[in-house]
Amino acid sequence: QVQLVESGGGWVQAGGSLRLSCAASERTLTIQTMGWFRQTPGKEREFVAAIRYSGGTLYADSVKGRFTISRDNAGNTVYLQMSSLRPEDTAAYYCAARRAAWGSYEILATQNAYSAWGQGTQVTVSS
Repeated sequence: QVQLVESGGGWVQAGGSLRLSCAASERTLTIQTMGWFRQTPGKEREFVAAIRYSGGTLYADSVKGRFTISRDNAGNTVYLQMSSLRPEDTAAYYCAARRAAWGSYEILATQNAYSAWGQGTQVTVSS
């Protein structure tokens, strides 16, 4: 079972930026798709972004143009660069891994598509 460890969360003022990292315990060659989700208390975990091993990316409409997902396959790490942050971006952010490369947006935007999860890192955006 792959282990995922997120880092980089914290507090930032609205309009600011943060970069989240997720380190995988095994080579990302075997992890074809990695994603980021976020969750606030009392709400369902929601999709933020995903990236395939090939580099293809998918984004939720709410973050498109503000967030950028990338991956370092040699370093077994995936990143989420978050810019123009808003108070509504405040959440616990979770990294997820999927061994399959295939999947439409509808599939990759669902939690069940991923078999491994990190412990989460908190992002707080103040107004």
